[in-house]
Order: sequence, then structure tokens, then C-alpha cells
Amino acid sequence: MIDQQAFAQEISALLAKNKVISAAEAENLQKGFSQSSHDWFVEFLLEESLVDKEEILKALSSYYQVPSFDVAGYFFDHLLVRDFPKDFLLRNNIIPVEIDEDILMIAASDPSNEDLLPALRKYTSDDIQFYVGIAREIEDAVKEYYDKSLTDDFDLVEHEESLDEEREEIEEIEEGEG
Repeated sequence: MIDQQAFAQEISALLAKNKVISAAEAENLQKGFSQSSHDWFVEFLLEESLVDKEEILKALSSYYQVPSFDVAGYFFDHLLVRDFPKDFLLRNNIIPVEIDEDILMIAASDPSNEDLLPALRKYTSDDIQFYVGIAREIEDAVKEYYDKSLTDDFDLVEHEESLDEEREEIEEIEEGEG
């Protein structure tokens, strides 16, 4: 588990280094976070609208030394997401992005978590490439995708049944004409 005060200090320093905020603003962000009711620094920055999401993702990428990935609005592969149990994805705050030539790309809120790779091995033998994403957005995407995919499964079955009925009607008409 990341020490959020130390994390706040490092992310603030990266934001200042990237000239998103001044050194004084970085110090004020850390003080504001320590006095807030937020448990997570990134959530504090987002909810207080103190820094743009893109700038946060850049800082997270520098901090974790992996590329960033903006989860919001991304269309995830239904079958790939379903290869992993919903509770596993939520517990680890990850979501599979795509597979490219046996490399599974995973967006994670904490790609430095040492337990993550062994846990993923229970579900895949692919090589893993981590990206960093925003925790809340990963969680929202997993929940939305699992809820949506259940509806999609039902809609797909319903659609296939409708197509079967149409085929039967066409066959009956063709038999009657023949």
C-alpha cells in the first residue's frame, strides 16, 4: 500500500517539474490533502478540480515509469474483460486493455504492486505490459462493463432468436412458392 502523504509529495513535485503548478502550489496541494477527508491524493486532485486529468496521467506515468492510459470512454473488448472475474479486477484495480501479439496490456492504478503479476498468472500466460490509469475510472469501467456485458449477452441471445424466426419465415415462404 502506498503511503499517500509521500505519494502526494512526489506527484506534486512532478507536477511542479512539468510546470503544471508552481513549487508553492505543490506545497499547498500537499497541505490541502493532509487536511482533507480524501484517502487518495489523485482523487483529491480530481474532485477538487485542482489539476487536469491529462496532467495527472503524465505525472503518474513518470512516477510509475510506465505509459499512462485514459480509461474513460475506452471501448474494452467484452471477451477479454470477461476472462477475469469482476471481483478480481475490482480488488486489484485493474482492467485488461487489449492483447497484441501475446502481450496483454493492463491498465492498473498501482502498476508497482508486486502481488499483481503473480495474481494475473492465474488467468493468463501472456506477457504483461502495464499502463497506469486513474483508480476511480478503472473501477467505474469494470463495473460498467460487467453490467453492460450482461445486458449485451441477453440482447445477443434475443437478437439471434429473432434472426432464427425470420429465417424460418423466409423458408416457409420459399417452400410455398416452390
